[in-house]
Amino acid sequence: MSPGPRHTATLLCSIAGAAVVALDGTVLTIAQPAMQRDLQASFQQVQWTSTGYLVAVASLLVFAGRLGDRYGHRQMLALGTIGFGATSAAICLAPGIRWVIGLRVAQGICGALLQPATLGMLRAAYPPDRLASPIALRTSAIAAAAAVGPVIGGALTTQLGWRAVFFLNVVPALLIGVLALASRPLMTRDSAQPERTEGLDLPGAGLLAVALVCLVYTLSAVPRSVLSPATVAAAGLAVLATGAFVRRERRTVDPLIPGEVIGSTAISSALAVLLAASAAMFGAVFVGTYLLQDILGMDPFRCALAGLPGPAAMILSAPPAAWLQRRWGPRRTAVAAMALLALGVLALSRLGAESGSPAVGGAFLLLGAGFGTVMVTATAVIVRRARVRHSGVVGGLQQTVMNVGPALGIATATALLGSGTSAMSLALAALAAVAAAGALTAIGLPRRSAHQARDPEMSPVSAESA
Repeated sequence: MSPGPRHTATLLCSIAGAAVVALDGTVLTIAQPAMQRDLQASFQQVQWTSTGYLVAVASLLVFAGRLGDRYGHRQMLALGTIGFGATSAAICLAPGIRWVIGLRVAQGICGALLQPATLGMLRAAYPPDRLASPIALRTSAIAAAAAVGPVIGGALTTQLGWRAVFFLNVVPALLIGVLALASRPLMTRDSAQPERTEGLDLPGAGLLAVALVCLVYTLSAVPRSVLSPATVAAAGLAVLATGAFVRRERRTVDPLIPGEVIGSTAISSALAVLLAASAAMFGAVFVGTYLLQDILGMDPFRCALAGLPGPAAMILSAPPAAWLQRRWGPRRTAVAAMALLALGVLALSRLGAESGSPAVGGAFLLLGAGFGTVMVTATAVIVRRARVRHSGVVGGLQQTVMNVGPALGIATATALLGSGTSAMSLALAALAAVAAAGALTAIGLPRRSAHQARDPEMSPVSAESA
């Protein structure tokens, strides 16, 4: 299959949609202090502009993926991106912080609609053995957006005010939505096969949403109040809702997460690898920011420059990761990438007041190279091992893990973090152990690329012997 204009349009929609979401999160972080001053808001209120978005998007990703499987990923991408742009425009006009929080929750709902669709469209358009390269390009775009976000956000906030960072999303999001609606869907031979229409399992979706809302809230609240009544109640409710969800999924005819997906060793292992990688990566960056400023005495701008080798390595490592999968196979590629990530975290833990720029840059370089490679490898396994009719669900699971993992890593770091180098080293050592555990989990990935996935009727479970 040689790529044509329709493949280019599909790939562009997927990459741009994912990049818009990544850019939004990073530019907002820079703009929050100015927003707080302008709207005379409390620190907790401003934090809810991020937490509210995260709770909304994480709780709905899997259900949004199921909607895409049933009604079309192109339609979900268009609806999500247009809604994302519209809510961004509304935030630009918000009169107070409560309006901003409410609109950010609405924006999170739109983000949940579009994110699984960016992977579902790729799975429907490309054969399984050709998915790694499009996913690598998508990963590089996400890394580039995250890297330039703080710079763009800082410039816009300084020159035009915090509202300008939200206006940044409006035109690109609307253009992506229009392009998605205008382009005809591409389907591989397996995606064109007629499939039984499955139910949406609304009770299961509700239980999963409750479980994820409570989990994300608990992880977000840990840095402020570990044993507060609200945090304990949220954690307990998360456990109960998870148990009820598992019970529901085992008994219903049309589960939200199909048995062949959750029962796939390859998919489950890849999700676990991504959880460990994102927790270790974002937890390490969180601790590293304090280490560079409090121990090495860098100002925020120098700190941002010192960390640039990380996203640069992530951008550059994603395309070669597709080649490494074909040559080494997903298992060895992911194990090596997680080892690099663990070494990067340990290198950060060895930094001290006397450390120079090469040591700092080298640590972030290892972090970015390991994380970029494992992102491409594990995501490709998840997407290619699922049937096309379940591509939205597995895309939603992948995005859910990528939202929960950073919250878990930062919560772990915060629980161990204190003042001084020794506490930071302890937190980073714990995060390196998380990365090492992810390397062990990667052993469950396929030994080699699943060339037999060219047979589109092969089930993902039966393909795992590859």
